[in-house]
Amino acid sequence: MENYRVNTNYAKALFLVAGDTDQLDAVNDDMRLVADTCAENHILSTVFANPVIPEHRKMAVLQDLFAARVSKVSMLFMDFVVRKRRSVNLRGIANAFVQLYRDHKGIVLSHLVTATPASEEVKKAVCQKVGAVTNKTVELETEVDPSILGGMSIAFDGNMYDARISTAVAELRREFSKNVYESKL
Repeated sequence: MENYRVNTNYAKALFLVAGDTDQLDAVNDDMRLVADTCAENHILSTVFANPVIPEHRKMAVLQDLFAARVSKVSMLFMDFVVRKRRSVNLRGIANAFVQLYRDHKGIVLSHLVTATPASEEVKKAVCQKVGAVTNKTVELETEVDPSILGGMSIAFDGNMYDARISTAVAELRREFSKNVYESKL
């Protein structure tokens, strides 16, 4: 069972070890890979959550997936997590580490949703505006959602700028449903 406190504490421990060994950037890349792999593969998450599967088999899966692609520090850390029977938390720990890294480096994650793929000019403008508001470097994630009809929404640091046409249409529907028309006759 995932636990926020466990994820954060293990991520902090890895962050300290990575900082002490001057491998912060490499371990960040490794944890992004681990988080993305776990997010994309539901079966992997099921294997890690299954208490019947012995730890040595879970570690063998991790070895097969990541041994050639991650640093030694990351591999030793994942071995430690599995031996402590926290493999179910591996994705959460990786995500918590990436967030610690962003906080340490002054990076804000911004999420841009548009109806069509955003051009490089739009992405650059969004990064500049969000950077000006937060005084941080911007890491931009983009998403295409045709249901918004047009416009865009930008979410960052708990804030959201909503300029979607679908939102404007919904607001107009709400206003017209009140029927505030009064006859002057």
